[in-house]
Formats: sequence, structure tokens, C-alpha cells
Amino acid sequence: MNTPHNLQEKLFAAALVAVLCLSGCSDRKPAAGGHGAVSAAEDHRDEDGEKLTDFSETTELFVDYKPLIAGQPSDFVVHLTRLADYKPLAEGKVTVVLADAAGADEIFPVASPTIPGIFKPAMTPRAPGERELTIRVESALGSQTHELGPVTVFADAKAAEAAHGGHEHGGEGIAFSKEQQWKIDFATAEAVKGVARPSVVATATIKAQPDGEALLSAPAAGIVRAAGAFPRVGQAVRKGQALALLAPRLGGETDQASLDAGARKAKIGFEQARRERERMESLFRDEAIAEKRLLEARANEKLAQAELDAARARAAQTSGGAGIAIRSPIDGTVADVPVTPGAFVAEGAPLFHVANSGRLWLAARVPESDMGRIGTPTGASFTVDGFDGAFSVDGDNGRLIAVGGVVDAATRTVPVIFEFANPENSLRLGMTAKARIFAGAGKESVLIPASAVQDESGTQVVYVQTGGESFERQIVQTGARDGDRVAILSGVEPGQRVVSQGAYLIRLSTSKSGPAGHAH
Repeated sequence: MNTPHNLQEKLFAAALVAVLCLSGCSDRKPAAGGHGAVSAAEDHRDEDGEKLTDFSETTELFVDYKPLIAGQPSDFVVHLTRLADYKPLAEGKVTVVLADAAGADEIFPVASPTIPGIFKPAMTPRAPGERELTIRVESALGSQTHELGPVTVFADAKAAEAAHGGHEHGGEGIAFSKEQQWKIDFATAEAVKGVARPSVVATATIKAQPDGEALLSAPAAGIVRAAGAFPRVGQAVRKGQALALLAPRLGGETDQASLDAGARKAKIGFEQARRERERMESLFRDEAIAEKRLLEARANEKLAQAELDAARARAAQTSGGAGIAIRSPIDGTVADVPVTPGAFVAEGAPLFHVANSGRLWLAARVPESDMGRIGTPTGASFTVDGFDGAFSVDGDNGRLIAVGGVVDAATRTVPVIFEFANPENSLRLGMTAKARIFAGAGKESVLIPASAVQDESGTQVVYVQTGGESFERQIVQTGARDGDRVAILSGVEPGQRVVSQGAYLIRLSTSKSGPAGHAH
């Protein structure tokens, strides 16, 4: 049953495809399909001409041209796509080179695109024969050379027609032009060999390590005062650094004047005790008193000194901005400051939250029904709303801390805790994450992005790129999911490229009556 939300999504997608299909002319026929990967210079021919696709580290090159005929201008179109975002290359220089065995190269440069992503060099080959086709691209992304292999320059149109008339065409596949790809969130990825580990899904929370977080509270009721610059959220602090001063509240009839008077009184008492000790020492030297009286005088002086120190400390806590120093017990960053300078706080009131967010804990809650499958976890990955991609907890980046031994009676889950390095301190304490807990070493498989797999009425399919503008629907059998990647047990071979973004719109485009054309 379609909910209003799902129906709205389908109508929007259908409308988007309709707009894309109407963009440009409609005189192109679908590109021929195929089963090979598009990782090298592949040649897809149909009655419209030649199609070549090649990838560099930064760009995808797609060439579409009619058969080359000596002495005649060629309709030669080069499409260039940035692999970083699969948008058209908006500037750059393209040079097409036709080389023969004798070393007589024909060079056809074009200094800029006709429209973003599309370069149309003026090409008129001089003589018929076999050539090696090379395309050089110079842009802000650097210099790339695409060696596309042998091509034929025909003597006349009749020879070209004869050569193509005898060519057997494969299946048409699914046509999806570069102009359509550039207008949507689109990307492809190469299927690669790798190890996929079995995993279980769990909810998780980002937490600080037990010794990496401190909640500082008021040791007594009093007034909060700054100790220099008052701490702010995000400020880095050192262990032992004074964050603020707390001037305790004075009890009973006590006020600042009485505290100052008590300190002066204690000073007078100390001076009296000191003079008495000096007098006893003089009498003892004259053998006028026993040693016992001298020892008592010395003890009385020390007691008077202690009372003076205590009286001065009590007075200093509330005098001249002094008070009890509130110090950070750890190195870290101030995460929260719920007080302001001059505020009165009760005993136990929170003052500062300091956390060391360089290394955090991923506290996952694994359902008890999955505990038998994970055994001793070998790693984890997790995603957080608002962040692209998954974070990995594996190898040098993190380690397993503990697996709980008790099932929580309320949630029927078991805690599994990992420690990991917080990249650029970007994650915050308390964030909720969707985690995958890996178990076992896994086995080698063909891996593709999990986003490439589409569920079509219970059937899992991917869309394989067979040419720059042609795709093929392929039913697959999936295996273990390892982070953002999933193992493919059948249906895709290493080296093939699959659509990792935009596959749903390619699927919708197959329901249209005719293929979309080009705008050039």
C-alpha cells in the first residue's frame, strides 16, 4: 500500500526523469550493451558510430563519433566528467591525436568546451588507413593521456558503410546520456576484490572514556568568580588549570569585616607566642627555667602560626576576588559552561563539563539474539546523521574495549564497547550512531558500494555501466556487508563498474518509450 509520502516520492522521481528525458534532441539511438567492464578503452559500436570510454584517476572520458572518412570533417564529440562529483569538466584543453606507423601524427586541438563537459575538436583526417587514437586532456585537475587504441580512417563513405554494415550489434541496454547524468546525483564505482566480514547491526552512542570526562561541581555554596578569562565552550584546558574561583557563602553573623578582624587577632596571638618563645629561650640559656617550659613555648608558637594561616585563608576566600580554585582534573576541551561569573550557586551545582574528545568510546547495544553470531568482535563501523560515509573502528584507528557479560533486562541487549580516534574532533559526546559490529575474518569476495544494490520487488539488482552512456540491469546475489561495501556472490565481476548513485532514476528511465538524446 502506497503511503502519501511514498506516492509523493514516486511522482517526484517520475517527473524528474521526464524532465531529463526531454532535455536535448531525441535523434540518438540507445548505445549498444555489453558485459565487459569499462575500466579500459572499450569500444561500443552501433549504427550511429563509434563509442569509447576510458577512466583516469580524476576524469571519465567518453568519445562519440561517426566513422572517420579521409578528407571529410568528422562529428567528433568528447565528453569529460569529473570523478570527484560526476559533474562536467567546465574548462580545459583537449588534443586528439591520430598516429600512424610512420610517425606522421595528425593533431586536432580544442582550447575549451562548447558547453561544460563537451569538447568538439574540428577533425578532418588527411588519408585513409589504420591509426592509433590518443586524447590528451589538460585542466585544473592536471594532465591525463587516454590511449584509446586503433581506429580506422576510411577512404570514402561507401567503405565506412560496408565496414559497419557487416558489424553484429549486441543488445541495446539502457541508454542514459551524459547530460542526464550530470543533472542528478550520479556516480559509478568499480567492483574490486576484497574481504567482507559478517556483521550485525546495532544502535550505539558516542561517549567519552571514563578518565576522559569530568563534571565539575561547586564544593560549597557561594559566588562564582573568574580566574582570569572565564572559560568558554570549545576552549582547550590543561590538567590542574584553574577555571574559576568559588567564594563560599559566609554563615551566621559572619561578614568580611569579622573575617579580617579574626585574621588580625590571630596575627597578634602569633606575635605574642613568638615573643614568649624568644623569652623562654633566653631564660633557658641562663639556666633560669626548665627545658619543659621552653618546649611548651615553642609548641604554642606553632599553634598560633596555624591559626593565623587559617584565618588569613578564610578572609582571602571572599576578599579581592579570591576563593576556592576550581581546577580541571584532565587535559581536554570545555564542553559546557552552565554558570556565569558572579552567579550564586548552591553546593553541588554543576559548574563546568570538561571532556577529552581526541579518543572516544562507541558504546553499541547488540540484541541478545545476535550475540551468538559475533563471538569476539573484530571491528566495527558506524554512521552518524549529518556526516557523509561511515567511520571505521579497526586496526590502528581503534580497538575493542569490552563485551558485556549481562543482558539488560529492559532492552534485552548486551553492551559492546570500542575505543576509536575521533577524526578532527568532529564527533560530539552523546551522538547516536548506527553501528555494524564485525565478527570473524571474513572471506575474499567481489565488493561494491552497498548503495549500488537496488531492491526491486524482492529482487536485488545492480546497474552495470557498459559504456559511457549505456547500462545493463543485472540480478545479483549479495553476501556479507562490510561497512559501506557489500559482497557480491554472483552477478558482477571484478573490474566492472556499477552505478552507486542515481540507480533508481536509471531504473525509472527504462519505463519511458524512447531514449533521451543529447543537447549538443
